[in-house]
Order: sequence, then structure tokens, then C-alpha cells
Amino acid sequence: MSEVRESDRRLRYAPVPPEMTVALGPDELTGFRTAITRLKDDHEGHPLGDPATLTAIEIAAGHLPTRLLARLIEFRTVSGAGALLIKGLPVDEPLPATPTYDVGSLPWPPLAVSTIAQVGVMSVLGEVLSYADEKNGDLVQDVYPVRGAESRQENTGSELLELHVEDGFHPFRPHYLSLYCLRDDHARTATTVTASIGDAVRRLPKQWIEVLRQPLFRIRYSSSFVGDGPARYTARLPVLTGPDHDPDLCVDFHAMEGVDERSRLALAELSGAMRAALVGVVLTPGDMLVVDNRIAVHGRTGFRPRYDGRDRWLRRCFAVSDLRPSRGVRDKDGRVCGSIL
Repeated sequence: MSEVRESDRRLRYAPVPPEMTVALGPDELTGFRTAITRLKDDHEGHPLGDPATLTAIEIAAGHLPTRLLARLIEFRTVSGAGALLIKGLPVDEPLPATPTYDVGSLPWPPLAVSTIAQVGVMSVLGEVLSYADEKNGDLVQDVYPVRGAESRQENTGSELLELHVEDGFHPFRPHYLSLYCLRDDHARTATTVTASIGDAVRRLPKQWIEVLRQPLFRIRYSSSFVGDGPARYTARLPVLTGPDHDPDLCVDFHAMEGVDERSRLALAELSGAMRAALVGVVLTPGDMLVVDNRIAVHGRTGFRPRYDGRDRWLRRCFAVSDLRPSRGVRDKDGRVCGSIL
């Protein structure tokens, strides 16, 4: 087990095992690279969210290596460990400097290779989706450290990012998320960690599982959605839902709280069980970690940014299994959920 000390806390994690990894060779991506070039030429004048562009990317995904497509379909059907690490995906060359402040939306054509690869992978799992409140509603979002935001529990921070499911407060939270590395951190110490509830629940006594299934918890909305004003919370909700042998999970160990002593103790027990089940990886260029957000948490150890244009740079993308439930908060044919407030 590896150990990383963050202030007075310590994360222990095992390496992501081979059975959760697909490592691609450069020769396997020749056909996909050709499809990327053709698609960029045909669609670079259109927004990424244009239905025709998204359809073209989904078709281009058929040129991904067959064994990767097979693993993605398997993951979509029975995600099991809750995460899949893909290595050897293409990265844009030359790669621009990592932004050193919040620059807002970046155009997709200059980063066409990573954009099409990421949206293509996610389109095998479901329908890409984003949120108007965060990152301008971009379908592919740039994640890099921002000066002054080091301690924020958001994608702009660089201190330890606590374990959480993505956007657990949102009524249409993503089913899948992907983190695609364009550039790793200087010291190669920023470890992305994940754990599935299937691994953790076996470590929990029945008494705590019963508490976690009751609506005794609430999650504070992320400031990346609602700003830094007064705290806003969800209605009371359970942490665990679904059948005993394969539960779903909604938890955020930074922003969730129990409403009484019993629920707070149950949440602490779950935190310990999830930490005991962690696996982790230092993402390097061409790595993509895909997480099933219905059953797995993720987080990140801290790192030291230099704000020199060479800092860690990931790209993030979400997908859902079915767009229809969110149709009331999206424009027709749109992929952006309207404001949560």
C-alpha cells in the first residue's frame, strides 16, 4: 500500500490493478487518429454541443480499438470495481501551456484530439451532459490549479480533494465521469484515488448499513454551482439505495452531514470503509480514468502547483445513461442542464 500524508490525514491506497486497466499501443489508434482528423476538418466551425458534431464523434468512436470498445461496453453493463483506467490515448501536439488563471471556456478545435477521444469514449457509455452553473456549461471542462484557490474543495484546488461522488447534490448528477490527463504535475505526486461501494459495504456492520439507507443526510451545494453566499442544502436523502447485493451510492465526505448523532457515526464508519478500499494512480499524459458515479467515489491527494504554464492539466467530461429524465431543464436537443437554483 502507498501512503500520502495531507496535513494530519493519511490516505492509504493500492495501485489500480491490471484488471481495471486497458493499456493501448500506438499502432491500435491509427484508424481513430484518421477519424479525428477527418472530423475536425468537417466540424471545426461548429460548437462541440452541436447535435451533428456529437453524432459524428459517436460514429468516430467506432474506430477505437475493438478491445477498448469491448471493455467499455462491459463497464457500462456491469461496472464492478466502479472505475476503469485507460492508458495510451492520444494527446494534442503541440500542447498549449497550462492556463495559470481561470480563463473560462477554451475552444475545442485546438484540442481536437483529446476532445474527440474523450467525448468518443464517453459516448460509448452514455450521453454526454453538462451543467450551466459550472464551467460555463462546457461539455469538456479544463481542470487545472488556480492561484488563490489552493484549499477549495473544487476542481481549481491543489490541496487534498476529499472523497465524493460528483455533484451528489444535483437531481441529474452524472452517471459517469472521465478525467483525461494532458499534463501531469511537476513532481508526479498528484494521485487520483477511487473506491466502489461494493468493496466498502462488505466492511460495514449491518447496523450502519441500515442507518445509511435512511433519509438522514443532506449535502451542501458546491460553491462552483451556487457561489460563495449562504450555504444551501439538499433535502434529506439516504446514502445507500438499491438492492443489498449491489447498492447505489450518494456521498460527499466534505459536503455531506448527518442530521443526528447516529447518522454522523454511520457516515464516519462509511468513510473508513471507503478509505480502506481505495486504489490510486498518478495520471500521466494519455491516461483517462473513467468512474461510475453511481457506485464509486473519487478524490485526489495534494500537489504543489508552480503556475508556470507546466502545471497539471486534466480534462473532465460527464455522461448519463439516459437524457430523458433531464429534458425539463435542457433546451431541445441540448446537453446543458439549466441552473439548479
